[in-house]
Amino acid sequence: MQHDYCVIGGGIVGLATARALLQRTPGASLVLLEKEPRLGLHQTGHNSGVIHSGIYYAPGSFKARLCREGAARTKEFCQQHAIPYETRGKMIVATRPEEIPRLDALHGRAAENGIRAELLPGEEVMRREPAVTALKGIFVPEAAIVNYTLLLQAMAKEITEQGAEIRYGTRPGAITETAGGVTVSGPGFQLEARRLVACAGLQSDRVARLAGLDLDLRIVPFRGEYYRLAPRLDSIVHAMIYPVPEPGLPFLGTHLTPMIDGSVSVGPNAMLGLAREGYPKFSVNLRDTAEMMAFPGFWRSIARFLRPGLKELGNSLFKARYLAECRRYCPELQLTDLTPMTCGIRAQAVRRDGTMLHDFVFRETPRMLHVCNAPSPAATSALPIGTLVADRLLGPASA
Repeated sequence: MQHDYCVIGGGIVGLATARALLQRTPGASLVLLEKEPRLGLHQTGHNSGVIHSGIYYAPGSFKARLCREGAARTKEFCQQHAIPYETRGKMIVATRPEEIPRLDALHGRAAENGIRAELLPGEEVMRREPAVTALKGIFVPEAAIVNYTLLLQAMAKEITEQGAEIRYGTRPGAITETAGGVTVSGPGFQLEARRLVACAGLQSDRVARLAGLDLDLRIVPFRGEYYRLAPRLDSIVHAMIYPVPEPGLPFLGTHLTPMIDGSVSVGPNAMLGLAREGYPKFSVNLRDTAEMMAFPGFWRSIARFLRPGLKELGNSLFKARYLAECRRYCPELQLTDLTPMTCGIRAQAVRRDGTMLHDFVFRETPRMLHVCNAPSPAATSALPIGTLVADRLLGPASA
């Protein structure tokens, strides 16, 4: 039997893609392959649960467009499926004079991206958020929080009710494209599909190379280490509290995030990882490390970002330094307030020249589409990413 579609990857981007394909072609045969025993065990299940607004992203970029549309569609999906979410808003705070010009530039970018944002003096920031200290701030009212695993489960229910098959514990070992379709095989299985879409996240470059694509990028894992605040601080802030991001880095800085379960997390930092899927601290995977170090772009990127990298290393090794970053904008936090929480690992695509890719990257052949870079806010943007992939495979819906 030849399936109409094969989707590789059971994270939220893979499920949203499968959903979009079935919406466009009702009754189509679709199989989704997930190498783990459950869906969403990696980036989807380890993110901060924020529905981002898109204020940070370059106007006209995939990130800006998909995030803005994704925020609205994610909330709409939650309403349709009775998934709880809370629109708390995001407060971006400048705590040093040199950050104020960057904060003002962010406010200008919000206007270019069509995002509502209030520029506030420090006194107003601290009136709204008494535990926070700031010289100036931006409040983005549409930012929200949610549990993305619940969205993932709802999408899985939708596609299986439409006849899709989800195969767990299925890892592709070979992918071969012909004029008539794509053959995917591995231990104990072989299947054929007319079209293949790979949304493999932390393994996206490997899956693409397995399919014969010549990539000029590699995935470099970055650990996002979080702490959960002590329960006595569950009401310390109402909005999400973010620092002004460092220029040139694709990370947003260590922030305070009220979680949908009522707790508050602090993080993540951005620590270079030595294992793509190693969540305990000091995890090392020899294959992952060897591949990374053999890639010239890794060393060029490290050289470019050596200073912030050493800073993140110090914050990772010394809890007191991590705390100091947080106390810049929330001075009442104490070392004992930081309690253990599982980290996340971000798939950061890096080019051979050392450039960290900040936007979505797609690679296409006549029968395949590979999502080779789905940076944050991929979870927020998952639904429009799925639509975009369907449009690339099938042509725009209006055509």
